[in-house]
Amino acid sequence: MGSLGPTELIIIGVVLVLLFGATRLPQTAKGLGQALKIFKSEVRDEEKPQEVAAPPQHQQPVYHQPNTTNGVQQPYQQPVQQPGQQPVQQPVEDPQHTNSTNR
Repeated sequence: MGSLGPTELIIIGVVLVLLFGATRLPQTAKGLGQALKIFKSEVRDEEKPQEVAAPPQHQQPVYHQPNTTNGVQQPYQQPVQQPGQQPVQQPVEDPQHTNSTNR
């Protein structure tokens, strides 16, 4: 049940001639061959690593100058919390009061 024998190939050939006709069969085979060629070339292109036009350059960190007015540095202002905003606090887990079922 693995490979096609000569009898099966002859039957397949007769069915193809009946379906497509003797005149259209070469055109169909040519179109199929061209499609396979294009497909194989696309698969080969996908397997190759894409060449990068220029290697990635590491960007230098940008250092911003402090806000100054006429050469005098402005004093640091603490960020102001808007009313209605609560600071987010992470829950603290006490190792002595852990549940014994978690062990």
